[in-house]
Amino acid sequence: MTELELKYGCNPNQKPARIFMRDGSDLPLTVLNGKPGYINFLDALNAWQLVRELKEATGLPAAASFKHVSPAGAAVGNPLRDVERQMYFVEEGADLSPIACAYIRARGADRLCSYGDWAALSDECDAATAEYLKNEVSDGIIAPAYSDEALAILKTKKGGKYNIVQIDPAYTPAPLEQKDVFGITFEQGHNDCKIDESLLTNIVTENKDLPEGAKRDMLLALITLKYTQSNSVCYVKDGQAIGVGAGQQSRIHCTRLAGQKADNWYLRRHPKVLALSFVDDIRRPDRDNAIDVYLSDECDDVLADGAWQRVFQERPEALTGEEKRAWLAQQRGVTVGSDAFFPFGDNVERARKSGASYIVEPGGSIRDDNVIETANRYGITMTFTGMRLFHH
Repeated sequence: MTELELKYGCNPNQKPARIFMRDGSDLPLTVLNGKPGYINFLDALNAWQLVRELKEATGLPAAASFKHVSPAGAAVGNPLRDVERQMYFVEEGADLSPIACAYIRARGADRLCSYGDWAALSDECDAATAEYLKNEVSDGIIAPAYSDEALAILKTKKGGKYNIVQIDPAYTPAPLEQKDVFGITFEQGHNDCKIDESLLTNIVTENKDLPEGAKRDMLLALITLKYTQSNSVCYVKDGQAIGVGAGQQSRIHCTRLAGQKADNWYLRRHPKVLALSFVDDIRRPDRDNAIDVYLSDECDDVLADGAWQRVFQERPEALTGEEKRAWLAQQRGVTVGSDAFFPFGDNVERARKSGASYIVEPGGSIRDDNVIETANRYGITMTFTGMRLFHH
């Protein structure tokens, strides 16, 4: 198949729409179920590149959860701890494969933003992954292969219309890529920069400690940023993104946005949050929304009389600002990556508040001395890669 007709482009008025190979060769993918749209394929193909490179860099199964051509989360397949099973709503006793753990972690980074996501897997989709995905609101999935059982499970989603795409793992794109804007064709070399541990050797801070886990998390942050709309900053811990700040014009706004998401991820581990008792028939998206509001300054929206009864079996106590600050003060060992240099030390100041112990960024600012000085003040290990990762 050399081309695939789509219902429409980014918006319903943008017709006709299709994907095709300029050289007339066959598409390196097959639609096994559903009818993916234009934005679906943008998500799928960016997400596939991310998980493929992440597995190549770490040797571990990898997954991503994409929305509007940026990752809401990405992760490698480390086993889930009991607290993570609870906060990611894994069914009790579920037997999870490494690729299932990777996707559950990727989606768990920011469950609110992963609503209606496109899932991507580096490895074959198995029944364990499909069973978890079956209960989540998702637009589709891309993977190099599917087990018969997984395919049967996924085909039951969305009334049998769930989008399932299989991609040829051996496919590599042409070295030059083109796109049109306002009728003008842009051409550039494909971004084939290789992200591996050789980028992590230029440690510019007084603290030179960089354990293996931090190296893995730096690679995860950089590869995630490579496929995130710029400007972008990514917080990572224990082999998974925990906060992605995408598409902001100001670097500090990226750092704040990603940091707030990382804070919410950590607050979801708080005993008060884990103890929330929801009504029996609550939908997963409503539960995610309720937790998000409960953790916000607008918590009265779910705690007021007449509101909490729709969500909780009993009215929970509010999580006070003092309790939040005390809990977040325990966060340590977070890695923060940036797709371009930090122009000022304020980015380091904000990252530190969300537990940053390691930072990886290109360097090259005229204020690098200020950024390094700020990192030294807090004992942070910082690496300059010399590689910018803008993505548009």
